[in-house]
Amino acid sequence: CIFVECIRQIMEILFSNSQNLLNQAENKFFRYLFDKIDWNQRMIAIKGPRGSGKTTLMLQRIKYGIKPQANESLYFSADHYWFYTHNLVETANTFYQNGGRFLFIDEVHKYPNWSRELKNIYDSYPDLKVVFSSSSALDIYRGESDLSRRVITYELPGMSFREYLNLTQEHNIHPVSLAEIQTVHSQITPEITSKLQPLPAFKEYLKRGYLPIITESNPETIPVFLQQIINTVVESDLAFIADYNAGTAYKVKKLLGVLADSVPFKPNVSSIARKVETSRDSVYEWLTQLEKARLLNFLIAEGKGVSLLQKPDKVYLENTNLSYALKSTPDIGSIRETFLLNQLKNLQLEVRLPKSGDFLVNDTVIEVGGKNKDASQVSHLQTYLISADEIEHGFGKKIPLWLFGMMY
Repeated sequence: CIFVECIRQIMEILFSNSQNLLNQAENKFFRYLFDKIDWNQRMIAIKGPRGSGKTTLMLQRIKYGIKPQANESLYFSADHYWFYTHNLVETANTFYQNGGRFLFIDEVHKYPNWSRELKNIYDSYPDLKVVFSSSSALDIYRGESDLSRRVITYELPGMSFREYLNLTQEHNIHPVSLAEIQTVHSQITPEITSKLQPLPAFKEYLKRGYLPIITESNPETIPVFLQQIINTVVESDLAFIADYNAGTAYKVKKLLGVLADSVPFKPNVSSIARKVETSRDSVYEWLTQLEKARLLNFLIAEGKGVSLLQKPDKVYLENTNLSYALKSTPDIGSIRETFLLNQLKNLQLEVRLPKSGDFLVNDTVIEVGGKNKDASQVSHLQTYLISADEIEHGFGKKIPLWLFGMMY
């Protein structure tokens, strides 16, 4: 199309869609990452699982952070039908020449030449700030073009228990560090329990409170929504990123079903390969992709190196909501361990499988259990913690499990 016509089309199609979404954005609740992102960077990537709030985060940045003049900012999804006949570079060029300075691109992994065209945009428009989101499974630094010197990447996981309480009960609870939990938990818990009863809310969070969608849906439909997310991740996101066909997608979902029946467990890859009717190499590859897509979490034993396509020593579902979505009555012991590993990993801490106990973090072994859990399995260790469910307050090295959900 001629230049003037392109301008008109962008104004009418992309800007109109962007404005409609901005009108719906609210400032009642911001994900923790909003204040941690250095928005002054020229190119920012926000990775995260579906439903974690990446789109809302970008819209809130435009509406409440930038507060731009008309036509200075533009939000669109990379799978918008506009891109059936146009590309990112020409869209950015037209946007920039008409005063645009803040470009927000959602689901960039759905666009075939995303890395090459983002590099061209970065190099061509030094005063254009670009923020884009993608699936967790996308390796930003291994695209067709080198973005490693150009893009700053942030991860947006699902909500912590703290964020869930702030969203659903309108509290203003501030995060506490792992070190604070370890040393002054007896001072922290009374401050929180004076405002709320954590245990009933914690049980609800474990079942269906990991994603912000909890406030927009009937809670009973959350498992169905999560099953739809799993299908979309495997059949759409990984299909784009890992070039899955329909047969591969079916086997990957079958693999996930096999894992859901027995997590957490130490995988026997040969046995899994027979059940899924595929090769050992395919199982290794699919496990790695499911972990990158934030559907699984891995534990590697202490002292072992970490490499690609390595058999994990223990496999968990990524979050407890997935456990309830894939199995009607998941094991409570599994739920407790899945929760704690999830919260520790979301802080990007290195977590290992110790010889004794459940998790090793910063030279501290953490043993997870119910309210009667004692230190018999770890008392011989120099530094350990007991993370106990179904208690409001702890004592000494015994700490309430729910308190570990206050770290981000």
